[in-house]
Amino acid sequence: MGKLSKSELKEFKEQEQKKQAILHDLGLLATQSHTLSHMFAELSMKQEKNKKELEAKYGNIEVNLEDGTFKLITDEKNK
Repeated sequence: MGKLSKSELKEFKEQEQKKQAILHDLGLLATQSHTLSHMFAELSMKQEKNKKELEAKYGNIEVNLEDGTFKLITDEKNK
């Protein structure tokens, strides 16, 4: 049975440690992506609910997010 030199073994161990660190980081990234996807979906649902509440109060509107003004959107089919 053969044996690696100390420098070869050291290099091989360092490469393996780097691979493990990358796998760990990929796992964290996947978890963060999953969490952010859920947060985005939840926020989208809240925004849609808010939009429906505003439409019930003001009608079909287009909101200027800079200053809060809005204008009514007229349905072209009803003209």
